[in-house]
Amino acid sequence: MKSFTLALVKKHWTISRKTQNCLTWKEQMSHWPELPVNIIVKWLKERSSSLIVADFGCGDARLAKNVKNKVFSIDLVSNDPSVISCDMSNTPLRPSSVDVAVFCLSLMGTNYASYLKEACRVLKPSGWLLIAEVKSRFDPNNGGADPNMFSKAVCEMGFTSALKDFSNKMFVLLYFKKKENKSSNGREIEWPELKPCIYKRR
Repeated sequence: MKSFTLALVKKHWTISRKTQNCLTWKEQMSHWPELPVNIIVKWLKERSSSLIVADFGCGDARLAKNVKNKVFSIDLVSNDPSVISCDMSNTPLRPSSVDVAVFCLSLMGTNYASYLKEACRVLKPSGWLLIAEVKSRFDPNNGGADPNMFSKAVCEMGFTSALKDFSNKMFVLLYFKKKENKSSNGREIEWPELKPCIYKRR
């Protein structure tokens, strides 16, 4: 009973912390001149609305509300009934069932690699993986991860790198395509550490 109670406390603390992080993110992003979700919305609108999308760490499900595509909005916890509340490393989506997987400022956990592996599982061959992250997290000169090492790890999982966009001063956009046939060499993938974001009050 004691261990069960402790597990509930830990779960509540994790959810509370995530909720607070989301609120802090909203406050931070209100100062950004451009939001990455809007770029992803534009990218989707330039393509067929028949593409099925999985939005991992969807927050307020803004992506689903702004495109005609079928979007599975996924997050750990949400008050929105349209959002699938679950562990992003273990979603109820079927294998090879979506055309586009999106991570928009949502690779927050230390186990982020398990989220990307889940995205790989649910993506169809030749499906797209779109990742938007805070630029400082991919700045090796200031303690961030090496973006080339990160891309290499994603490619070893079964993707090809299609585009790296570092033009925005606030965030980076990485585009990958899932390979038709995954060739495994049996080696364990080395994932770089993605350091937590530092929130600054203005």
